[in-house]
Amino acid sequence: MSTTAHAMLLETPNTPLVPRAIDLPDPTGHEVLLRVLACGVCRTDLHLVDGELPDPKLPIIPGHEIVGIVEAVGRTTERFQPGDRIGVPWLASTCGKCDYCSSGRENLCDSAQFTGYTVDGGYASHSIADERYCVPIPETYSDVEAAPLLCAGLIGYRSLKKAGGGANLGIYGFGAAAHIVAQVARWQGRRVFAFTRPGDTDAQSFARDLGATWAGGSDETPPEPLDAAIIFAPLGALIPPALRAVRKGGTVVCGGIHMTDIPSFPYDVLWGERTLLSVANLTRADAEEFLALAPQVPVRTETTAYALAEANEVLARLRIGGLRGAVVLVP
Repeated sequence: MSTTAHAMLLETPNTPLVPRAIDLPDPTGHEVLLRVLACGVCRTDLHLVDGELPDPKLPIIPGHEIVGIVEAVGRTTERFQPGDRIGVPWLASTCGKCDYCSSGRENLCDSAQFTGYTVDGGYASHSIADERYCVPIPETYSDVEAAPLLCAGLIGYRSLKKAGGGANLGIYGFGAAAHIVAQVARWQGRRVFAFTRPGDTDAQSFARDLGATWAGGSDETPPEPLDAAIIFAPLGALIPPALRAVRKGGTVVCGGIHMTDIPSFPYDVLWGERTLLSVANLTRADAEEFLALAPQVPVRTETTAYALAEANEVLARLRIGGLRGAVVLVP
């Protein structure tokens, strides 16, 4: 017997999401059927809606920060049972056989599927996911508090690991991911330097509230050289100033799935054994590590909840900026 999910559906990029009733089949194999309790809104969702990501499944239900209750399971499920509260992140499945999967880099699998992009996601009352790529949610978090941990937290954590262990960390773009990463970095004993849109004093105040040593506009030079910088804002123009801000041997990490073109810059900005790299997706090991770490910090997510039907309004606000912390849709 199928389940009818009430969803916000993207039928064509660059058009509003539309409410639809969709029949979901019974879960098979390792699949679980979830009643969605909350789904975070990520900038990747905005890139999808705005047609900036290639080859999405269409029509598609966006959303990849899903917290839900298991209502039914497939015949070969082993990890979760009906009644369990679990999370569904961006990585939906991999082939498990390629060189990337065999070497602990399943995030780079060429056959990977992604929640809310190539398989339906969580802007809905119900969703289906592969239990092998789902995670248990720590009891200390409510549904709404937990949702941003599943992408803003996980991608942010992977970006932080790639940044290395330097003491002075710059963060460009102080949104959902940054407000989580800043807490982990401070817990690790690092000093955080937050870069926001020029003139965004609210975001700068938010960063200071979370323990940032300094907060200013992305057009400013930090008062001290950085050991590393993470760029969450999807602006390629931030890469040259970030490279200039890090000391020799420093690292600049691009933490988003999409970024505007990078302008040309002189070689001496990169010279001095500076490293520029991107972060692509996440692994299940990242999820296990971070969700065990988050309650220890403890990471506190600042969230604003909206009804599922308000998804278009929320995406419009995200597009123009000014949202504090993370935004979560509740069916």
